[in-house]
Amino acid sequence: MNESRVPLDAFPSGTSFAGMDLLVTAVLILDERFIIRYANPAAENLFALSRNLMLQHALEDVFTLDEALAAALDSARTNKAGYSDYDVKLCALGRADMHHLICSVMPVDLPGDPSVDQGYLLEMRPITQQIKAAREERILDQTQANRELVRNLAHEIRNPLGGIRGAAQLLDAELDRADLREYTRVVMHEADRLQSLMDRMLTPHRLPQVGALNIHEVIERVRSVMLAEYPEGLRVRRDYDTSLPLLTGDREQILQAVLNIVRNAAQAMDGQGEIVLRTRIARSVTLARRRYRQAITLQVIDNGPGIPDSVRERVFYPLVSAREGGSGLGLTLAQTFVNQHHGTIEFESAPGRTCFSVTLPIGADAGTSHPASHINAAK
Repeated sequence: MNESRVPLDAFPSGTSFAGMDLLVTAVLILDERFIIRYANPAAENLFALSRNLMLQHALEDVFTLDEALAAALDSARTNKAGYSDYDVKLCALGRADMHHLICSVMPVDLPGDPSVDQGYLLEMRPITQQIKAAREERILDQTQANRELVRNLAHEIRNPLGGIRGAAQLLDAELDRADLREYTRVVMHEADRLQSLMDRMLTPHRLPQVGALNIHEVIERVRSVMLAEYPEGLRVRRDYDTSLPLLTGDREQILQAVLNIVRNAAQAMDGQGEIVLRTRIARSVTLARRRYRQAITLQVIDNGPGIPDSVRERVFYPLVSAREGGSGLGLTLAQTFVNQHHGTIEFESAPGRTCFSVTLPIGADAGTSHPASHINAAK
């Protein structure tokens, strides 16, 4: 926190600050009403907006504000103190790209306009690869803990569940009245449903079957399944880079991961909308603090309603679902399988566009790993 305000030599009403124009970090200057009075060239490049589209407009009319940034501005106005935070999210209105930024807010003097006593300087830098890697590592630790919790819970439930179903089956055989047997069959049906849920919780812990696989063959299989499930109303468009090399991994696990992501998108749209399946090559990428020369990126893009804010930070957690009747395991299993292939899943979501990006490394050291050990594809 900085209790002093930084004086500026001139008020930016159509003028520019030569020093700030040369900065490589994005700078916006706001007046006391949070009207944008200055934007340097780095800000124009970062947000792909010209200065004319930003100047003399309220910040909230140009950007979708992150709650943390809005709170920081209010705090700076109230306390006359500076503020900085990591991983602030900012999106220009009308644009799909969400920017993850390191942002600082500093109260400044604006003596060039006698009607304005105080302004605010926003300095923003895209989040660094190191911070992104650290966040990925933290997410991996959290998901591993969640998987172990769910696995232990599933084991504890399976034994009494089998006893409940067996007792209901014996009771059903002893009953003479059909109306009473209806109740025992409800018990057996629900026990079978819970057993299926337990099996799905324990599925990721089987040993992977490593081999060479073509990502487009996997995607085409998923596309066929989804069009069969939603024969009317769902459009699945291809945007492939057909020159991509083969991956090394477990075909069934990758297939299940992609299927879960695509099915989640279709269910979010109630089977009415468009899904784009896009593949691209990525070069010199860092995944979970390991550097790879090449990786394959698969994007699943839908034009549905988007992910609600209430579950956005927990979307990969087990048993968390925004859909009524959803089990909350589809994306959890997808993340588990992708993580076992040393890959990552990220997403960006706004009403009308949600994009899940799966990045899988290519190379001899990019095979799958069991939760307890790493399995090299060359073995």
